Amino acid sequence: MPRAIVLFGHGSRDPLWRLPMEAVAARLRALQPGVPVRCAYLELDTPDLGTAAGELVAAGATEVTIVPMFLGSGRHAREDLPALVRQMQQLQPTVRFVLQQAVGEDARVLDLIARIAME
Repeated sequence: MPRAIVLFGHGSRDPLWRLPMEAVAARLRALQPGVPVRCAYLELDTPDLGTAAGELVAAGATEVTIVPMFLGSGRHAREDLPALVRQMQQLQPTVRFVLQQAVGEDARVLDLIARIAME
């Protein structure tokens, strides 16, 4: 299992907030059954990014792709998340951490949201 994915969100005290992100994780597992997927949260929820990534590395992942589940790149996506990834890289220098752009910055996501809004 060289590759793994972490879906990274802000977090909330409301447990229902997690459901859409967990649904994306379930879809990923169905699409790529051999690729482990975890959800992680910046605050107000667990696990945090270091814990989720650490579990994946302990299970044998040598590359961890982090997908920011944000519509835009606010301070968390621009500053907090890259700092967390740098810390993880220092702790796990033999692991490749790949930080993707926020999902909301992908034109495909924006097109789909626009289509949904037009319904």
